Amino acid sequence: MLADELVLAVLAALMAVFTALVIRWAVEAKVPLHAAGVVFLLLMMAAMFGGAVVYYLNPGTSGLVEGLWLAAGLMSLGAFIPFFTFLRTAAGQLGSNTPPAPPLHKGALYGAMVAGLVLSNEFLMGWAFNLASGVHFAGLAGGAGALAGDVTAVIDSPWFLFTMAGEMAFTTFLLRSRLDRAFVFVVGFQAALMFLSPPALASSVWREVTVLLGSGVMIVLFVYLMEHIYRQKELNAAYATYLVRILAIYGLMMAGLFLWALYGQPLLFAASIVLEMVVYLDAVARPDRFVEGDRMAWQLNARWAFQLLAFVFVAELFMGALLDLQIEPAVFVGAFPALALSGPPIVVLENAVSNGFWFFALVAGSTWFLAMMGAEMGALVVFKFKEVRQRETKVRLGLMMACYGLFVVFFPSVYYTALFPTWASGTQVPVLGWSMGLGSAPIVPSLFAVILVTYAVMGTASALFGRRAICSVFCSAPLMYQGTTIDAMKTFNRKSPVARKYLSSRFSSLYSATTGVVMVALVGTSFLSYFDQIGKLNVTVGGIDPSVFLFVLSFSVLWYVMFVTIPYTGNYNCVTMGWCYTGTIAQAFQRIGFFKLKVKDRQVCKDCTTLDCAKSCPVGLVDMPGHFRTKGEFRSTKCCGVGNCVGVCPYGNLYIHDIRHWVRERFSRPASPSADVLLPVVRATPRPTEGAPTSAHGAAPRSGATKAGFP
Repeated sequence: MLADELVLAVLAALMAVFTALVIRWAVEAKVPLHAAGVVFLLLMMAAMFGGAVVYYLNPGTSGLVEGLWLAAGLMSLGAFIPFFTFLRTAAGQLGSNTPPAPPLHKGALYGAMVAGLVLSNEFLMGWAFNLASGVHFAGLAGGAGALAGDVTAVIDSPWFLFTMAGEMAFTTFLLRSRLDRAFVFVVGFQAALMFLSPPALASSVWREVTVLLGSGVMIVLFVYLMEHIYRQKELNAAYATYLVRILAIYGLMMAGLFLWALYGQPLLFAASIVLEMVVYLDAVARPDRFVEGDRMAWQLNARWAFQLLAFVFVAELFMGALLDLQIEPAVFVGAFPALALSGPPIVVLENAVSNGFWFFALVAGSTWFLAMMGAEMGALVVFKFKEVRQRETKVRLGLMMACYGLFVVFFPSVYYTALFPTWASGTQVPVLGWSMGLGSAPIVPSLFAVILVTYAVMGTASALFGRRAICSVFCSAPLMYQGTTIDAMKTFNRKSPVARKYLSSRFSSLYSATTGVVMVALVGTSFLSYFDQIGKLNVTVGGIDPSVFLFVLSFSVLWYVMFVTIPYTGNYNCVTMGWCYTGTIAQAFQRIGFFKLKVKDRQVCKDCTTLDCAKSCPVGLVDMPGHFRTKGEFRSTKCCGVGNCVGVCPYGNLYIHDIRHWVRERFSRPASPSADVLLPVVRATPRPTEGAPTSAHGAAPRSGATKAGFP
């Protein structure tokens, strides 16, 4: 039996190589006769495997005869196509000076033809090899359901998945000179992910290894794509379309793997594999589009950017659910909501919405999803870290990543669970008691003490260092927002019709209304939770404590919805739109605190024409240049101290002022100007004052620049 398996494996490898060579011929075909030759070869392969399938389904003389007739018919059809094409081409040349054959038009139909024939061959080969391996199929006698199961079993088998993975890798290698380098890398990831398909082998070890390795490869792929997109301000339009299609398919694939792992249903996964191969084969059949096609400025295309974020997130969500099942089956098997989808339509709709909401919330708050998101978005922050020149910003980014690891992953999901193993899962409160979760345990003085200390620390830090202590360090959101690619999406703050309503430091009526609703909900649910605990009320939301439900709704569901809608609502929309209650509280403390932005020389800002500080702001504070010119400083409770404006100022004229500078100004001598901080002259013409010499901002300063340091 092992020898038979080895023979089949060698044959499958040879067929993958031969198919890759045929695909290259299809790509290089210039005239219809060449394309007809490709069809002939593919139909010959289909004839061989189709005949083998018929024989294995009905072993014996009759099956052999039927298989030979099928093979002969397909071979005849395959031979007729190039012969007919040759006659038609020859007839067109009669009576002329033998003009060149008409060029081959490689449109969508051509790509679909190549993809369809290749997939048909691979399916027939997988079917034949499964039958040869002793796999039993129900066939037509079992009905439509059994037939769908047979098709799924073939696609999810190693003979199909491994062969397609090898074929994809070898085809891309053969065509590498005709393909963009980024496309080659993406396909390399695709081939690896297809090979690491958990359903391919019926082995618990294979499943465990491939789930973990496949998730790791998927994370690296997402990081690579995000960083590549960031580096390329313009993308080839065909390549951009290919990316969002593949990401959408990976969302389906991860959902399919989750359903397979939880319920043993592989159909959706098999469908995603077929879709992936159709998209891939259509792309490689017409590779010139990826080199010579139109280009797209993705930072101006909200629809494409939204698709990118949404499809990546869907894949991440189901990948997180799959990791939860694989790593902690005792916790998550049976934990996912499964209200019955039967009965009156309104009941079915309510149950479906409830199932979807709590699945979303449970996965988005789980350890492995948060760790996975931290790895992906943290990698983008590391790339951002390498670009930053300011030591203060580097320190803040380092603290931000450390806080995510400690207060988003370790303490709530690891330490807290180990400390209180009997408390219900999903009620843990991030950062040791941030105002929510009063209903997660009996009311005790120590719980109130933790909450009060948390607010005291948060308020003090916000007053001394600004709300950046929360909104740019302590919270989980900045890690998501401040990586290279997501930070680059701040262009949508000024382009999106919705985001434009929240520009500047002014509080719009819509912002005030949102903040009011959020704070009323916070106070209301906290009191409801308290009265529930002391027995005065019994109010729940779907059986969940009101304060816990508000926390889950705000930070495990709505926040991610806002994140994927950045192209329409703007970057850092939890700050700009005012719906985060923690940010609102930090904002109140910043109002009375020391934090502000200051300039070293107002005249430099008056002469500046770049407005880079405003363009770089992820919160859309476009009015800051006017404040710098008139007051020399800028105070806004919307400012969350990311520091982009400081880093992009072409004159090094801007810095963040907080308690450190206030203490220095009050209790010590002013810092001497730094010898390596120069303010270049920005004015082209001198502005002499009547009766006075030309100022340092004139046309001819002594050294070409003036020295300045922190005041």
